[in-house]
Amino acid sequence: MSERDPVFDILFEPVRIGPVTARNRFYQVPHCNGMGERQPRGMAAMRGIKAEGGWAVVSTEEVEIDHTTDFTPAIEGRMWDESDIPYHARMVDAVHEHGSLAAIELCQQGIACANHASRVPPMGPSAQALVSFAPVQGYEMDLSDIREVRRSHRTSALLAKRAGYDIVYVYAGHDLSVAQHFLLPRYNKRRDEYGGALENRVRLLRELIEDTKDAVGDTCAVAVRLAVDELLGPDGMLAEGEAPEVITILADLPDLWDVNISDWKNDSQTARFAEEGYQERYIQFVKSLTTKPVVGVGRYTSPDRMAKLVANGTLDFIGAARPSIADPFLPQKIKEGRIEEIRECIGCNICVSGDMTYSPIRCTQNPTMGEEWRKGWHPEQIAPASSKDSVLVVGGGPAGLECARALGQRGYDVILAEASEAFGGRICGESKLPGMASYRRVVEHRLDAFTKLANVETYLASELDADAVAALGADHVVIATGAHWRLDGMGRHQRYPMDMEDGGLAVFTPDDIMAGNVPAVGSVLIYDDDGYLMAGLIAEALAAMGLETELMTPYTMVSPWTENTLEQPAIQRRVLEVGVTVTVGRRLLAIEGVARHACVYTGEEQESAHSAIVLVTSRTSNDDLWLDLRERSEAPWHSLTRIGDALAPATVAHAVYAGHRYAREFEATPITGVPYKRERVVV
Repeated sequence: MSERDPVFDILFEPVRIGPVTARNRFYQVPHCNGMGERQPRGMAAMRGIKAEGGWAVVSTEEVEIDHTTDFTPAIEGRMWDESDIPYHARMVDAVHEHGSLAAIELCQQGIACANHASRVPPMGPSAQALVSFAPVQGYEMDLSDIREVRRSHRTSALLAKRAGYDIVYVYAGHDLSVAQHFLLPRYNKRRDEYGGALENRVRLLRELIEDTKDAVGDTCAVAVRLAVDELLGPDGMLAEGEAPEVITILADLPDLWDVNISDWKNDSQTARFAEEGYQERYIQFVKSLTTKPVVGVGRYTSPDRMAKLVANGTLDFIGAARPSIADPFLPQKIKEGRIEEIRECIGCNICVSGDMTYSPIRCTQNPTMGEEWRKGWHPEQIAPASSKDSVLVVGGGPAGLECARALGQRGYDVILAEASEAFGGRICGESKLPGMASYRRVVEHRLDAFTKLANVETYLASELDADAVAALGADHVVIATGAHWRLDGMGRHQRYPMDMEDGGLAVFTPDDIMAGNVPAVGSVLIYDDDGYLMAGLIAEALAAMGLETELMTPYTMVSPWTENTLEQPAIQRRVLEVGVTVTVGRRLLAIEGVARHACVYTGEEQESAHSAIVLVTSRTSNDDLWLDLRERSEAPWHSLTRIGDALAPATVAHAVYAGHRYAREFEATPITGVPYKRERVVV
């Protein structure tokens, strides 16, 4: 074990939070996970791993306080009555087993919640349209409604105490809380004691804090999660406006302040648009206005930055959601002086996509995230090798790297052969696109691991054909040769190769652009039938080179799937800011010296002239080697397997997961049927 640098000792000091004490300064703030009350065993196991990894406080996701705030279709938590206690107690026990504190974030979403399942009319400080997108409006709460919200919140707090929670939240952030809505003049148009002056608008938040402290404050700490800036200027809460006044009014009433910026897409900005610590300038004033401990977030992965924040009095706790997902053992690795082993968050928000698609959480860097219970995967532990068989992994992209790393950790002899001059596969090019440098961490973490694995041999500039693979004599062969972008236009809206005529119009793919094969002059049309990141990245890169750039897509917006990673507005704003012309709702039909395209709604056709076209439609697997090997009648290997993009092109997260899954399941008892445990509703 390495020796910890004394500068980090400050991070391992215990901190008092009201009636409870956190064993160190690492605080997993509330975050969604796509499991919640529907998959409580999976959720509890995931939270328990965080505690095992050294997070002194481990929090839930948002938890409904009653049927008037039904989060459907989102999969969150629920604490309506005592029947909900057992599943919460399961999580609490998992967290307590490792000496950590369990926190619950109670929530009444007000006009952010359409109540799709309960069908109860939403309510808020004033009658108006919902924050969420639904053809429903909220009504103005009268005093009896306010009393009922207070009563439900108090009841849920008492239930949380019975479940064993140590910290109970009062939530006023992310534009998802009735207490926050009462604070904000754009929502609160009331003229009674709950509206008008700030002292009135803060009343409900104060009452909820007081109610919660009165109900459970003898044994539970009461935390407030407050958005101190919404990045909306005068239309929203401002760190240089009313936020300091709110903190001053309530100063020492709660036992802890959890402060951030709102809404969620601002709080959880991707690395493409925000650096580590991007929230500091908004939250740094809070400590000067309260004697109570403060936790803040900023996608922190640097221990030096963490220690400095505590030492200079900015924060008492280092809060994290995404870094705790990428590496649940981040605190433990700092404590033991193993900083080089930290799996740093890349800020891609694939974790968020789980919540947005109502599916279990996942992570690009940590393929075990969400699999702790249903597959029994541990982020730091893996079964040892069960034989002395050797494995050849062909392809050093994200799938091949993770496959080789995990097999090496198990103790197998591994040869990793990469055809190019550098490991990383698709990441080599993608990480050079605007704002994508953090993706290099996927490669670097795995290459660093190889330095400690003498049983893994790595070879660059080693393009293997079928004869070379056979000559190496490995017992098992894994093909992880990746994929390439199609040049024929096939994609989601075009299921056949596109008509193309040689009319002097140059056609490129993203692979060409990333390789430096860029149109020299003129106007460039980027056609996006993929819908994820790539088209926006290429557009931004070409516009930065001074090329006249148009981005055309059959979708109604740029990069629509990135709504699931909270990036879509930022991506569309960025391409517009750099001068890209955006054309939506048009499908490219053919390239015939000009681009022929049609409206996806009316079918009306047009032609437009360009110097070049970049087709961002879909990818096809690099499977030539696989096909050659599969046809060998006398194969010297015991098994031949394709993984990652070589099997089915997808995200980097899918590729890393595929590599890890192969390594986990290699030589294990064959799985029949569903390859994981299921959680069932008992009738």
